[in-house]
Amino acid sequence: MTDGTPHFNIHAFRNALVEWFRREGRDYPWRRTTDPWHILVSELMLQQTTIPTVLGRYDRWMRQFPTPAHLAAVDEQTALRSWEGLGYYRRVRSLQAIAREIVNEFGGRFPDNAEGLKRLPGIGPYTSGALLSFAFNKAAPIVDANVARVLARIDNYSVPVDSTEGQKYLWSRAESLVDPEHAREFNSAIMELGQTCCSISSPDCLLCPVRPFCSAERPETLPVKNPKPQVTRVEHHDILYIRGKSVLLAKCPEGKRHAGMYRFPQREDEHTLSLPHVLKQTYSITRYRVTRYIHHVTDTPLLREGEEFVPLDKIHGLPMASPDRKALNSPTLGKLLDHIR
Repeated sequence: MTDGTPHFNIHAFRNALVEWFRREGRDYPWRRTTDPWHILVSELMLQQTTIPTVLGRYDRWMRQFPTPAHLAAVDEQTALRSWEGLGYYRRVRSLQAIAREIVNEFGGRFPDNAEGLKRLPGIGPYTSGALLSFAFNKAAPIVDANVARVLARIDNYSVPVDSTEGQKYLWSRAESLVDPEHAREFNSAIMELGQTCCSISSPDCLLCPVRPFCSAERPETLPVKNPKPQVTRVEHHDILYIRGKSVLLAKCPEGKRHAGMYRFPQREDEHTLSLPHVLKQTYSITRYRVTRYIHHVTDTPLLREGEEFVPLDKIHGLPMASPDRKALNSPTLGKLLDHIR
């Protein structure tokens, strides 16, 4: 279906969606502001992180970094430590790069047009559309997983939404639909619809405000996506080595996933693998399912590049990925560290 179809009244569609959102829209702190910095922070936090997790961190972050200048002024290690627990740390590096560009090139003020936003590092079509609509109420399209699901079902669109053709269609469709007078509410509404009535597995079509405009015959089968890559299982073997009141840690080098963050040193040598592990963890990272073993070693290991001894009372202030922080705070490792506290 397109907006040229006789029974698809685009104005009625917009009005139905916006009116529903005014009644049913959920209250989030980033919806109470039009400050582009606050909105940018929320958008980057919400990428690949659940809303409940972000709600627990957003206000604290904004108190620490209320403006781009505040984040631009700190070193990367401080930024990483403050982001800890949200994961996907490239986001905070991108956020800090944007903050510095805003301060150094734009006098601390965000550009209010697509051309200016494109000059900011890491700002793609989605983030640009979010800033333009949520901060400046400009009619810019946004397409995330929720919007893609709503549009695919409304139009009964069966091309994979993660294909080049599918993405081109969805962005064009979103651009044609966005309400030029109420862009902020419209984009919030269509995202909210995908999170609630038009959910992935159990769409509640009876409560959907745009049901009269929907062409989906079997909404639970849409959107179509390309097959996901198979999960790859990997094992990591790390060591806990204590010297005096210090613990051996490794700082991840540039270019690695957790660049600039500290972790337990990794070892795959025969001696380490022969030792019983004191802690086992399992967690997922994108398409990887990781099983991690931490071995307590008492023989002095050969230090590798990037490894250093860190006093236990200083570790709290260092940025660490969540699995390492959880390991450090676990009762098992806690018992081993108690005698040096």
